[in-house]
Amino acid sequence: MKVVTHTVAPETRLADVIDYLTRCGVSSVLVVREENGKRVLLGLLSEGDCLEHLSNELFYGSPMPIQTAATIMKRHPLCVTTDTDVFALSSIFVSHNYHYLPVIEGQFLVGIVCRSDVLRSLDEYYRQWVKLHDDERTPIDVHEIMNHRFLVKV
Repeated sequence: MKVVTHTVAPETRLADVIDYLTRCGVSSVLVVREENGKRVLLGLLSEGDCLEHLSNELFYGSPMPIQTAATIMKRHPLCVTTDTDVFALSSIFVSHNYHYLPVIEGQFLVGIVCRSDVLRSLDEYYRQWVKLHDDERTPIDVHEIMNHRFLVKV
């Protein structure tokens, strides 16, 4: 789990969110509010969300108030906890094609887990498992298990 996360405040303007995404080279940010020194996760904002709202505003004019992270974010993103096991994480990443998931304790953001973190973890587990069970993976000698009474001499 990575503790460093890319976050923006809910009042961050759309133009500043886009600048942050491009400057940091990330495709999504988490929208958080500081509360007693902890970060409360409010939502998720992706490049796609920004593209949609920016193009709508440019195409239709500016009938709405200035867009902020809070007005365009996806609320209630799928999150995991610190005790979510690696196989559950793997299932979520495969089923939903996510690249990362916020990790929370209660309502507070504690980090982020990436698909590559899970891949590395499972790969390490698999390599250890293979070392322990390598003898079980050898091919079976069919001559040892073959029933010779069905063999016919010609």
